[in-house]
Amino acid sequence: MTSEHRRILVVDDEPQITRVLRTTLSAQGYDIRIANDGEMALELMKNWTPHVVVTDLAMPNLDGVGLCRQVRQISQVPIIVLSVRGEDRSKVEALDAGADDYVTKPFSMNELLARIRAQLRRTPAAEEPSSAIVSGDFSIDLDARSVKVLGREVHLTPKEFDLLVFLARRPGKVVTHRTLLAAVWASNGNTCACSSGSCARRLKLILLRRNTCSPSPGWGTGLNRAPSHSSAFTNSLGIP
Repeated sequence: MTSEHRRILVVDDEPQITRVLRTTLSAQGYDIRIANDGEMALELMKNWTPHVVVTDLAMPNLDGVGLCRQVRQISQVPIIVLSVRGEDRSKVEALDAGADDYVTKPFSMNELLARIRAQLRRTPAAEEPSSAIVSGDFSIDLDARSVKVLGREVHLTPKEFDLLVFLARRPGKVVTHRTLLAAVWASNGNTCACSSGSCARRLKLILLRRNTCSPSPGWGTGLNRAPSHSSAFTNSLGIP
């Protein structure tokens, strides 16, 4: 599997660090997602499976050590810890909690890239997710990036498509704007939260204009002729 198919989750609350890592790793062909604490990282991993996790140690809500412990309960994904000088005790705790390697800040990007490649070589290629999502009237082709409802193609912008796929994979669950910004916009929280809300409203409007589904009387946020996935994404965002 080449680097463009490999997914890396970067977990750090320092915008400068995440910006550099996202730019550099993306330039190498990796698919990058950003989380600014352990809790957000775990939320992203529910619907997006990374091949490597690169995490800082000192973070709010859930730190790197806690993240390592919780990730190891659900996955054997390689974890590389970013530590600063003087954090030897936390570094040892992280390794004992399940981390596979560490890099000391300030670090060389070439060294980090080499350590990522080393972890990828040691890890068997994960089974790739299905290239299609089909439920009821919806058919989403992930490879062709196309959507059909009741057999008719619905044209979406790239972000609208990404948003639909993300929500279609978690039917019936509440999704916060913070989670959407990290998962779909690859944002660490600096992007305006209205971006996800306006995109979701446009997505629902497109489906309605196509006459592929109609509003559910008394609901206000659901669609009565679409499958459970469509009502899930409209309900979860509270789209008016």
